[in-house]
Amino acid sequence: MMRKLRIKFVAIIMAMVAIVLLAVFSTICVINYQQAVGDVYAALDSAIDHDTMPKKELPPTTNSPDGGEQANVPTDDPEGGKHFEIGGKGEGRRFIPVAVYEIASDKTLAAVSDATTASMTDEVLAQASEQVAAAQDGSGQLDSLGLYYMKRTNGNGTFVAFADMSSASEWQTLALTLAAVGVGALLVFFAISLLFSRWALRPVEESWRKQQQFVADASHELKTPLTVMLANTSILLKHPEKTVASQSQWVEAIETETESMQKLVGDMLFLASSDAPKREYAFSPVDLSDIVERNLLQFESLAFEHEIEVSSTVEESIWIDGNALRLERLVSTLLDNAYKYAGEHGRVDVALARTERHVELSVSNSGAVIPPEDIPRIFDRFYRADKARMRSDGGYGLGLAIARSVAEEHGGAIAARSTEEKGTTFTVTWDAKALVSPDGR
Repeated sequence: MMRKLRIKFVAIIMAMVAIVLLAVFSTICVINYQQAVGDVYAALDSAIDHDTMPKKELPPTTNSPDGGEQANVPTDDPEGGKHFEIGGKGEGRRFIPVAVYEIASDKTLAAVSDATTASMTDEVLAQASEQVAAAQDGSGQLDSLGLYYMKRTNGNGTFVAFADMSSASEWQTLALTLAAVGVGALLVFFAISLLFSRWALRPVEESWRKQQQFVADASHELKTPLTVMLANTSILLKHPEKTVASQSQWVEAIETETESMQKLVGDMLFLASSDAPKREYAFSPVDLSDIVERNLLQFESLAFEHEIEVSSTVEESIWIDGNALRLERLVSTLLDNAYKYAGEHGRVDVALARTERHVELSVSNSGAVIPPEDIPRIFDRFYRADKARMRSDGGYGLGLAIARSVAEEHGGAIAARSTEEKGTTFTVTWDAKALVSPDGR
């Protein structure tokens, strides 16, 4: 199950990354293509403007040697070549070869040498002449010839300029480069997503493991009383002629197991209600001191029976905002746990006090020390540090899980420590902000 979940997690991440990369890279390619086509048409427009306008109408852009201004266009050198201005800090534009022709009345094309920086074969020129002769003034593409063109008519005649489509094909190289970058990025994200999937799904995996363990443990704990009840019922059914009084031991055994199972189911429902999302309980000012004192009184007879020495230091009138019934369960669980494991002639110490920063409830008992490796797990459900202890005297292993659940839902934290010198101590700590007055202020 977790393997499938991890695969889905990685697949979703990769799909999202791929979509984002595709969108970004496609946008870059489209923008590059549009810019390249724009440069081509700008070059065509500039070529036609340069050699179809009267010289006196050329737009001045640079200073001439005599102090005037001249157009920033190619100038002839003595050997008949072209010189294109370079350098300076002005905005430059990449050079695009352009062929400029004047369309004669018989629809033939005559090259304009001053503006032409590219050549065309006679065959291509003939086909281009046929296609642009009937075209309206403006720009367009001759896809069959791989040409961009711009046609314009002014007082000097009709002119047409051509540029090769390869002049705007840089986007294809860019697309291939981005595709390679995208593949590399996907491989990197794949490796990262694998690592993050393990990290992100670790709590889910742990929760799933605990859920499976919980179901297995609950089934095991329910199996024992059910087996006993079925066995006793079978015995009763084999002797229908006997009276209830004569079969009382089997009836009492069934009753005992039923009560045990009822307690187990009640504890499981208690934990399930704590796990329910957004479960809200009616919180009100609760006298925690009174709850601790009352539970100590209830356990006095048990302590006397087992000769357990009890010492308590409970500060009066400590009120916190909470649910009285659930806090009652927290205190009784800790006290019950302490009395169970204190042993004969043992000792239990209970203290409730407040400081400037905390409210602290501690319950200590003598008895066997909890191994250090068991401390982190004693609050897990159905976990028993003493594996040899039977459920008849050690419970089902849900008490401390319930205690932690109640402490956390009231904004507190529970911890345990166990040493040979001081025994085992469970401490519940609340922030001083949890303190309230009896009237809730």
